[in-house]
Amino acid sequence: MKKIQILGTGCPKCQALAQNAAAAVQELGLGYELEKVTDINEIIKFGVMITPALVIDGEVKTAGKVLKTEKIKEILAS
Repeated sequence: MKKIQILGTGCPKCQALAQNAAAAVQELGLGYELEKVTDINEIIKFGVMITPALVIDGEVKTAGKVLKTEKIKEILAS
């Protein structure tokens, strides 16, 4: 099961990234846990200074971008 975390304060961009990530794992048929990390201190622990950020299994994949569903699927498949 993949653990996907969306780092951000809950802004519209963070929400869009969360929706796109959820759509990507559903389209790929993967089991996943989606967690939204909104605590700024927790976000900083990841070394992220700009949100939203996408973290998969503890590894920061992107920061400061709202990735499209297709791009997230590419990242998950690699």
